[in-house]
Amino acid sequence: MKLLEERILKEGEVRPGGILKVDGFLNHRIDPALSYAMAEEIKRLYGQEDINKILTIESSGIALATMVAWVFGCPLVFVKKSRTKNIAQDVWATEIPSFTHGNTNTAVVSKEYLGSEDRVLLIDDFLATGAALVGLQKLVQMAGGTVVGAAVAIEKEFQGGGNALRAAGMRIESLAKIAAMTDDSIRFAEQ
Repeated sequence: MKLLEERILKEGEVRPGGILKVDGFLNHRIDPALSYAMAEEIKRLYGQEDINKILTIESSGIALATMVAWVFGCPLVFVKKSRTKNIAQDVWATEIPSFTHGNTNTAVVSKEYLGSEDRVLLIDDFLATGAALVGLQKLVQMAGGTVVGAAVAIEKEFQGGGNALRAAGMRIESLAKIAAMTDDSIRFAEQ
């Protein structure tokens, strides 16, 4: 998606360790017009799939996932990275490692919000190793639902997660796919 690539080049900042800082428009301060344009593109890609639920993990994917849910006209459920006192006792749970945070979380979602009748589109802001999408897919499978596919804003292709998930049969649509990244350059993959 050219618009997203342009914003990455203009405002993104490469940090040591393969980190791309885009929090000025994507996942800390949100540009609603850009989020809406991304949601419309995701709808174009998945609009024929009879999706009835959007699923993401807290917290940086929530803004995009909310806009996607709005465009699809279906609910958004976000998976919590830890159990809180106000969440139902009956949950689906799995361990999900975080590349960005360098830790592992016990991700939970209430069983009342994810079930066998659901056709789910997974949404995230980044795809690096693929661990978050694998964890989300496990939760949907535990619930007996169907993962239709995943849509991510930015895929760091050089980290291999997207290619591994595609090889395992998951449909993944990335709005911007970075082939290589150095301290002073970003090269996008041909799409």
